[in-house]
Amino acid sequence: MSRTSGLRAAAERWAEIDVEHGDEIRRLLADADPATGQLGELFGSRVAFGTAGLRAAMGPGPARMNRLVVRQTTAGLLDWLDPEPIVVIGYDARHHSRRFANDVAAVVLDRGGRALVVDRPAPTPVLALAVLDHGADAGVMITASHNPAADNGYKLYLGDGIQLVQPADAEIAALIDRVAALDPLPAVAGADEDGPLPAGAEDIAAAALARHREVAIAALLTDRRQVNVLYTAMHGVGGAHLLGCFEAAGFPTPSVVDEQFEPDPEFPTAPFPNPEEPGALDLALAAAAASVGTDTPVDVVIANDPDADRLAVAVPDRSGRWSRLTGDEVGALLVDHVLRHRPGHADTGPGARRPVLASSIVSSRFIDRLAEAGGADSVRTLTGFKWVARPIVDRPDDPYLLGYEEALGYCVGDRVRDKDGVSAALVLAELAAGCRDRGGTLRDRLDELAVANGLHTTGQVTVRLDDLDADERERLMAAAVAVDPHELAGVGVVGREDLAEGRHLPPTAGVVLDLADGARVIVRPSGTEPKIKAYLEVVVDGVSAEGIDAARDATNRRLADLAAAVEELLRGR
Repeated sequence: MSRTSGLRAAAERWAEIDVEHGDEIRRLLADADPATGQLGELFGSRVAFGTAGLRAAMGPGPARMNRLVVRQTTAGLLDWLDPEPIVVIGYDARHHSRRFANDVAAVVLDRGGRALVVDRPAPTPVLALAVLDHGADAGVMITASHNPAADNGYKLYLGDGIQLVQPADAEIAALIDRVAALDPLPAVAGADEDGPLPAGAEDIAAAALARHREVAIAALLTDRRQVNVLYTAMHGVGGAHLLGCFEAAGFPTPSVVDEQFEPDPEFPTAPFPNPEEPGALDLALAAAAASVGTDTPVDVVIANDPDADRLAVAVPDRSGRWSRLTGDEVGALLVDHVLRHRPGHADTGPGARRPVLASSIVSSRFIDRLAEAGGADSVRTLTGFKWVARPIVDRPDDPYLLGYEEALGYCVGDRVRDKDGVSAALVLAELAAGCRDRGGTLRDRLDELAVANGLHTTGQVTVRLDDLDADERERLMAAAVAVDPHELAGVGVVGREDLAEGRHLPPTAGVVLDLADGARVIVRPSGTEPKIKAYLEVVVDGVSAEGIDAARDATNRRLADLAAAVEELLRGR
């Protein structure tokens, strides 16, 4: 059978059982000369577990997010779990998220399990915490996090409260394939998008939100509260819950970006609702700048992504210009804060356990220096919080202080075992209040840390592949991780590590390039979106307080030169 014939046969089988998209598939097949490329995109593969679960555009076929994929995935999961499992289910405010969550619940109930549903749009960390609180065997969060409006996803947690990793991911994927072949239409949920939960499912929303608020407040380490915060929910689900947490913790009520506060699955002011994306924070930064001269000038801007697991932070410089701190800068501030204020931080006697600070390999090496100075272990992991949170269970006797990755993900403490943009926002506000009480700012504290530990400046280069077909994307991604330059931006490359060899970490696609001047470049394909990312770091030691501004200017120029060279390398020019 030719590839085209095989794709047509797969599409015809799918059209027979997909009530939602059957007509759309049949129209595609009725084309006199159907585009093999489009058939291949939809039916040539199956959406697979990546850095943060399943994530894809919504549409027909096994390579897209739809009700059949959700049901088949859940049936495969149930085949992997012990009989009569407890599964906690949550969802965000994206198109069809509640419908997909109802489908998950229906399959769980049909297979003899217990379905506990956070039955209102809620932040991802609320679901992650509920998995542990209910002693569940698994947790499913329907979300595509910060992806565009056309996407949705299926984030899967196991009983330890952490997203699944190998070998469980491959084992469950094999069972999903078996379901798709033998029982392609698992239990059909009886509820519509806005209908009630499937009969037998239990709503745990109120208790789960209250419990998360309690845990978020418990993460605070000082009594500093006086700070003026401006908040944007980025059209997501964090807004009301975050404000409730701030109020309960004793902070002044943050002002908000009204245009982005209520959940809206179309993301009208932010087509790419990721606080890292250029322009995503423009409304918030403009509102902060406009507050100057008022009775309550803004001290700090905080932002969540749509499922509120990420945290972005913006502050003014000495000239009053507002800009976002990098994820590494926020990570350094939080690491420094928890090291200085952690309970029992002075306990260094016999038998004392070394606390753990975890970070992904692509995050700044600055954390290594802070950890060494603070008497903690810096543990490096693969990218993704399914790895960053893993020391919590791998080193159960060692206090887990904080995990972070440069992509705006922070996990304060060990109770929520995933990135938590709400808890991190509270701790960041506490930190900013402490700086304000001392007559300084978050940027002032970053300068102090650079003088004491060296100046680490980081940045990224992103090459998007959205407009390419799957074969071309795979070719470019393979070429990216095979790069082996002799020099970059005029500085020799003195070390190269292929991360697929698994020398220090489990094998993964990526390459690390070390430069003669201490700079570092890591290239890897994204695990959640069609793009190649490069992570850059420039390091300067021996910076004085008087010379910090000049040093930052110099490292920013060096970083820009390096970024231009890396982009040229990745685009093959």
